[in-house]
Amino acid sequence: MKRFLLSYTAVLLLTLVPGNPSWAQKHGGILKLYSWDSPPSVSILDGPNPIGQRTIAPVFNNLVMFDQHAKQNSLNSIVPDLATGWTWNEDGTAVTFPLRQGVKWHDGKPFTAKDVHCTWDLLLEKSSDRLRGNPLKFWYLNLEQVTTNGDYEVTFHLKQPQPAFLMLLADGFSVIYPCHVPAAQMRQHPIGTGPFKFVEFKPNEHIKLARNPDYWKTGLPYLDGIEFTIIKNMSTATLAFISGRLDMTFPYTLSVPLLRDVSSQLPQAVCEMAPWGGVNTHLLVNRSKPPFDNVDLRRAMALSLDRQAFIDILSEGQGGIGGVLQPQPFGLWGMPPDMLQNLPGYDPDVQKNRAEARQIIEKLGYGPDKRLKIKVSTRDLPTFRDPAVLLIDQLKEVYIDGELEVIDTTVYYPKIQRKDFTVGLNNQTSGPDPDRTLQLFYQCGANLNWDGYCSPEVDKLIEQQSIEADEGRRKQLLWAIEKKLAEDGARPIIFYTRMATCWQPYVKGLTIMVNSLFNGNRMEDIWLDR
Repeated sequence: MKRFLLSYTAVLLLTLVPGNPSWAQKHGGILKLYSWDSPPSVSILDGPNPIGQRTIAPVFNNLVMFDQHAKQNSLNSIVPDLATGWTWNEDGTAVTFPLRQGVKWHDGKPFTAKDVHCTWDLLLEKSSDRLRGNPLKFWYLNLEQVTTNGDYEVTFHLKQPQPAFLMLLADGFSVIYPCHVPAAQMRQHPIGTGPFKFVEFKPNEHIKLARNPDYWKTGLPYLDGIEFTIIKNMSTATLAFISGRLDMTFPYTLSVPLLRDVSSQLPQAVCEMAPWGGVNTHLLVNRSKPPFDNVDLRRAMALSLDRQAFIDILSEGQGGIGGVLQPQPFGLWGMPPDMLQNLPGYDPDVQKNRAEARQIIEKLGYGPDKRLKIKVSTRDLPTFRDPAVLLIDQLKEVYIDGELEVIDTTVYYPKIQRKDFTVGLNNQTSGPDPDRTLQLFYQCGANLNWDGYCSPEVDKLIEQQSIEADEGRRKQLLWAIEKKLAEDGARPIIFYTRMATCWQPYVKGLTIMVNSLFNGNRMEDIWLDR
């Protein structure tokens, strides 16, 4: 059988090492793959823009990055990028980065410390320039300021210690933007320092990148370019790969049935089934809209969920049940299963849960003869649409009848940010570090806090876990947060799915990460052996 049938532990430990002496890396060729959606723009910082990040990441660099060939992101897998290293002060409130010299932006201008300063002024909204959407602002609530020491050194000053701060800087969204290019221009024609230059974006058609001949990493990239053909129908996209028109599939997009098609029709393909980058699927309820401002109604909806059915039906058992943080062993911080089962709604006795939910609903005046009618909004992607259909089916068990509303990506995130929805099914990342997830989605007032959840108690716990250096004590704080979020019905997590990636055997140097969708997209050392 193929690699996608390896045990989870084996998949986790498998690492492709670019320096393997048996490899003889070749230069040249265009890597061709599809993208299963069209981004709203090609600016990574203008968000939320998940597809834009996954396709445009090769254009940029970070100060530090996650090792592109370590499957599990952690503090130990962070390596220098535009910075040559880093040092912390004694009390852990300032980290200094010496910067590489001689690096050029794609338009030929020199990269300096000023560009780093400008990037975080933009994110902290201290700049006269503005992003249209700025969710990353909530990653950096603990960042006081960034200072420069000459042209090639920067220091990040924190309000209080944050041991995992480097996890935010290494994230695939924390790319460095040039000072001299306005944010509006970056939405149309991004300029970076990365291994590939932006060439063209035609919405719903393609994205093209070309090799940066002046890249500061000697000998890289190997490819002459990357072409993403935007194909929204996954059956069509899979057939394009099977027919040889494409070199690989878009990472994490093949369901189990599609993977089976590839395996039978293109047996030489190399495929890997892996967690979908630490992304969970969850129920989203706009608590500002009656009757969903009633905590009992939201609790009843959460009790209606049969999580294992989602996994069995949608991914033929390839998935996991977890809370806000990705379950172990792929995630680093997830709550143990025995603790998870004690959370509200996680009792494996689904019929018992639903009986309780029906009692709640009936007390609110609904029942078999007076059903609650709702609209379930979701993004127009298979990983949103398919579970939304199943969610509607499960809600019927507690007297709630849903109508599916599918929304194009270009307007989906602005719509739910405006809270222009009643009930939704959404996906969100859960790591690789809790600071990335909790502040962005659950902090009071965060602009990706779609459902308007706000708890001063949870905010205090989020701050406490962020400054905690001891891993054991931090986990206890995190699991207290998980318990409180479940009790409050804050975005009930339904399940974690697994998706496959396939590539032609001549595609070399690719690593599929297990706890991040956004940190393995640099593609600078992928090469074609043909």
